[in-house]
Amino acid sequence: MSVIYLLITISILVAIAFLIAFFVAVKNGQYDDDYTPSVRMLFDDEINLKAKKEIQTTEEKQN
Repeated sequence: MSVIYLLITISILVAIAFLIAFFVAVKNGQYDDDYTPSVRMLFDDEINLKAKKEIQTTEEKQN
């Protein structure tokens, strides 16, 4: 019976250690998104074209 108490105690300590490691990783930016900004530059031309078309249509409506 004492082995069960020992195993439960050790498993709780390991779980707490992993939880602390997770919080430290989040705080240090381990899970920040580094991929999206590098891909966003590939689609900037499409975004700029859409913005220009919207500006042209609003100018045409005003004239």
